[in-house]
Amino acid sequence: MSLITSRQNAVVAQYRAAARGDADDVILLDGAHLVADAISAGVGVRHAAVTPAAQERAEIFALIAALDRSGTEIASVSQNVMEAMSPVRSSSGLVALADRPAHAIEDLFSGAAPLVIAVVDVQDPGNVGAIARVAEAGGATGMVAAGASADPFGWKALRGSMGSSLRLPIATVPADAAIAAARRRRCVIVAAVPRGGRSPYEIDFRRPVAIVIGGEGQGVPEPLAAHADERVSIPMQAPVESLNTAVAAAVIVYEARRQRGGSATKTRSHED
Repeated sequence: MSLITSRQNAVVAQYRAAARGDADDVILLDGAHLVADAISAGVGVRHAAVTPAAQERAEIFALIAALDRSGTEIASVSQNVMEAMSPVRSSSGLVALADRPAHAIEDLFSGAAPLVIAVVDVQDPGNVGAIARVAEAGGATGMVAAGASADPFGWKALRGSMGSSLRLPIATVPADAAIAAARRRRCVIVAAVPRGGRSPYEIDFRRPVAIVIGGEGQGVPEPLAAHADERVSIPMQAPVESLNTAVAAAVIVYEARRQRGGSATKTRSHED
């Protein structure tokens, strides 16, 4: 284990670049939960940094041992240096640099009846991460981040996904490329719109489906919604006119899950 004592160290600069999104093939993992999820998902962890205080905790000590066995370079850093490496206000004392997961668009359409969530112009990284979490929990086969959407592998989105982005196949492609791929797999394109669409409880989600979720405020771009096979609108009690985009995605995805009979694997209830 190496020792880093200066905030001006080149390795510290690498972490800060990853936090800004300036490292195309590297993502920043902040905290034991994400590091553990990366190891479990088989994501390559290139480097890890830990404070002496954090390493005294059994969970983090075990993670460092696992990373060491896998050949990951590990550095011990002071709390002052950790504050420069971690983008969060109160770091857990463990950060890591990992390989950015890469999936071809075709990877998202697995099985006989794929269920793909396409987020278009969802600019809040917390919402992008939350939708990835909902997509995995609801049994989706993949997610697309298109248009001006936030990077699903940015540190804020990763934290919002609670590790789902490391497991769920995610592709970052233009919206038209995502729609073209969905049509090749004979998916029904369902665009979520604030009003004027059919209730999600009236749409058959048992078919191969691509659900398009639009950005905060503007929603799904009209040219894209106009070419969808279905428009879906969530019934709401007046005077409420819209839902948070991640909440809307959850309502629709879980209706799809209900219609599909849930997962064949054991489910669990979990609240954070």
